[in-house]
Amino acid sequence: MKNVLVLSSSPRENGNSDILCKQFALGAKESGHNVEVVRIPNKKIGYCIGCYACRNTGKCFQKDDMAELTEKVLKADVIVFATPVYFYTMSAQLKTFIDRLTPIYEEVKADIYIMCTAWDPEVKNLQLTVESIRGLTRDCFEDCTEKGVIVVGDVGSKGEINGRIELQQAYEMGKNC
Repeated sequence: MKNVLVLSSSPRENGNSDILCKQFALGAKESGHNVEVVRIPNKKIGYCIGCYACRNTGKCFQKDDMAELTEKVLKADVIVFATPVYFYTMSAQLKTFIDRLTPIYEEVKADIYIMCTAWDPEVKNLQLTVESIRGLTRDCFEDCTEKGVIVVGDVGSKGEINGRIELQQAYEMGKNC
């Protein structure tokens, strides 16, 4: 049994990337894993100010929800990063979260999944978003392995992803994580 942490960064609850998260989580739960879905926009997370005090203390000086989330990341065997794409990169909410992982990024040991959705029908344009997330997951999380990526284009309106094959893919990824 694995600890699965699904990080949904969509500010639009029940939006397309949120729906993908739910399918991944459903598959993982059905396989008997401990699953927690965290909606990052519902958390109070301050911006990293680049002071690097955390390099000496191992913790950020800010008193917000990130301390709790950091513990969840460190305990996770599987981490899913999910984001909508508005203007060619991850959501501001996910970027803020990633920046605040500075104190622990060398300690994370988990399998990684990346999921992105966008109104843009050109899926190749979404690869920039995947690569920006990989800046953390591949380059900083040295003891992590990317296990899957789902990129869904042409889903702008809330719920447009319903009926798409990528929902089944997210479910299967969760089931097999």
